[in-house]
Amino acid sequence: MVHEDSIMPDVRLLAAVAAGGVLGALARFGLQQAFPHEATGFGWATFAINVVGCLLIGIVVAAAAESRRAPRLTRPFLVTGVLGGFTTFSTYIVDVQRALVGGAPRTALLYAAVTLVTALAAAGAGVRLAAFVFSRPGAAADGDLAEEVA
Repeated sequence: MVHEDSIMPDVRLLAAVAAGGVLGALARFGLQQAFPHEATGFGWATFAINVVGCLLIGIVVAAAAESRRAPRLTRPFLVTGVLGGFTTFSTYIVDVQRALVGGAPRTALLYAAVTLVTALAAAGAGVRLAAFVFSRPGAAADGDLAEEVA
């Protein structure tokens, strides 16, 4: 007999990811509306969104991995939901394509390369930052974070 749990998705997990996605997408939309750019220009808003989002993903993933008491839905809500909805690599690619079609190939290639390298570096920096903060003795008052990296 197949258990119902193996067939039905966890509704709470889906709700957490969906709610987070709505919040992240609304924040991204607001920033992109506040800071528009020409088709042939550098997409600074999208660039900042992706870099900041990747930095925060690195921090949250590393912090969640270190935490022994984080609620089960924290990481899916924050990383997959909020930050997944906030970051926008599809818009980044559309921006690159628009710049190419608009006759700005240097801008397109610079934007493509700088975004990719900077976003990956930001994710790595977030992981290292969280590891540094959460590995120090006394960093967590309740002692729920690993202190073995000292």
